[in-house]
Amino acid sequence: MAIVLGPHRYGKAETRLVRVTRDGETHTLTDLNVSIALSGDLAATHLTGDNSGVLPTDTMKNTVYAFAKKHGVGEPEEFALLLARHFLKTQGQVRAARVAIEAYGWDRLGPHSFRRQGGWTRVAEVVAMAERAQVVSGVTGLTLLNSTASEFHGFVRDRYTTLPETTDRILATAVDARWRHLGTEADWAASFDGALHALTNAFVNTYSLSLQQTLFAMGSYALHERPEIAEIRLALPNKHHYLVDLSVFDLTNDNEVFIAGDRPYGLIEGTVTRDDAPPALTEWYL
Repeated sequence: MAIVLGPHRYGKAETRLVRVTRDGETHTLTDLNVSIALSGDLAATHLTGDNSGVLPTDTMKNTVYAFAKKHGVGEPEEFALLLARHFLKTQGQVRAARVAIEAYGWDRLGPHSFRRQGGWTRVAEVVAMAERAQVVSGVTGLTLLNSTASEFHGFVRDRYTTLPETTDRILATAVDARWRHLGTEADWAASFDGALHALTNAFVNTYSLSLQQTLFAMGSYALHERPEIAEIRLALPNKHHYLVDLSVFDLTNDNEVFIAGDRPYGLIEGTVTRDDAPPALTEWYL
């Protein structure tokens, strides 16, 4: 029996970068978490300890900071493309460079004062190879809730099923979405804002018979509204809200008082894609 080295990569994870752009007395703040991974002709360091093809991860970190100064940051997709293409161009042993970015938003309070946004985080990931590059954008932690216009009934029952059917329930989720772009050129800010609006709008305006149905409606509307997107992947945890039994207090609970469940929770995942979309350059995950 032979033992061989399987797929492998290495890099610098979670380099924190805050970039202040000073335009006179008015400043702009960019706050990123940058992770880099390289793969290619790198087996020797695993098999023999030969590091002649290994670019130190500390160098990757330094490159992030140097590029933030030299080139600015701009949109996260733009910065990720710049970094990925740099490592691919300058390191002949590298066949693929992956750069993933989390971007944290700040609200302006004054010319140089800001308040950190909460609720959701913008993400972007670029994979660059010799033949082409792939750009994925997304959002995580986007919490949405409809207090009605949601039903769940007609499901399979067996001896362990206790869930009652309902024609009026709270539907809540924390959206984790990634969407793959058709190309590497776009107005990234407008594209992200448009996709976020489409996802939110579809959730608000879909009368839901299941969270699965809502997932497909959200993905479909995003593709309809954003022609630059090839496909979108969604992971929607079902944030359960349980009606409180108030009968012991001689009170009627007409869908007004709930317990917000923490765990366990249902998790609905799915991909919505254009049937003519080109295949992905490499597998991509939520």
